[in-house]
Amino acid sequence: MRVFITGGAGFIGSHLAQRLLQQGAQVLVLDDLSTGSMENIDPLIGQRGFEYRVGSATDVPLVSELVDRCDVTVHLAAAVGVRLIVEKPVHTIETNVRATEVVLAAAAKKQRPVLVASTSEVYGKGVRVPYRETDDLTLGSTTHSRWAYACSKALDEWLALAYWREKKVPVIIARFFNTVGPRQTGRYGMVLPNFAAQALRGDPITVYGTGLQSRCFGHVRDAVAAVIKLLETPAAVGEVFNIGGAEEVTILQLAERVRAAAGSDSEIVFVPYSEAYAEGFEDMQRRVPDVSKLERTIGFRPSTPLATIIEDVVADQRVRTAAQV
Repeated sequence: MRVFITGGAGFIGSHLAQRLLQQGAQVLVLDDLSTGSMENIDPLIGQRGFEYRVGSATDVPLVSELVDRCDVTVHLAAAVGVRLIVEKPVHTIETNVRATEVVLAAAAKKQRPVLVASTSEVYGKGVRVPYRETDDLTLGSTTHSRWAYACSKALDEWLALAYWREKKVPVIIARFFNTVGPRQTGRYGMVLPNFAAQALRGDPITVYGTGLQSRCFGHVRDAVAAVIKLLETPAAVGEVFNIGGAEEVTILQLAERVRAAAGSDSEIVFVPYSEAYAEGFEDMQRRVPDVSKLERTIGFRPSTPLATIIEDVVADQRVRTAAQV
């Protein structure tokens, strides 16, 4: 099998490429390196079956060529991270929607299968927990750019499913819930690597808001395993799946657990959302996935304990911090 990965030099993409190569697949990666990094795929360069191109997923001729050369496409390329989304909403909307449109149109020419990466953000301000794939979506006002990412990814989903229903392009939607692990950076507001880096430096650990908002974190290796199994499962076509861990933790508890795992005495400080982002910033109070549909369909559910996830992120950030000294 030959797999085309957009955003393949990113955090999830590079882990997916590595696992596929280990399983004997051929992998073709495209990344514009805006949030991805050559460092993530350096160990893969030169391996048999691996190829990469630097370019944009909005480049129609390039994407058409690469989709045609592969058996299946995993579309991960997107503007990600709360800080980037708030600071550059135009970039977020244009990148996410346009790139998905280009990939799906290319796939439609020869009915190539596509897995489209989405996000738990699409559930917006929904209060029914755990979130199920069929739940209504409750987004905030258009006056708050924070919801631009959720809206753009929801539109990606509708577009992908429209290509399946109208043009019979085999598509799968994967909604990722706070996927974390080695290689992830805190550059655009990813909370766990940020906490780990701050704790290891002895800096204050900055918790936005009250810290009582809760999340579930999933290990990237579980996310990658789920993606590969979805690609191998015909019953997954035309469906939407949550992918994430089930161990709920408040952000304050997370900060305390990271501090302990790092052996740090960093102070935990609270920063109002208005100072961290902008006046009127809104956040989800709870974000918990129901992964029963995933388990029913592919016989697998993410199960790495949060303690292990924290240990892996702290270890990765320890190496990064040492390299910066």
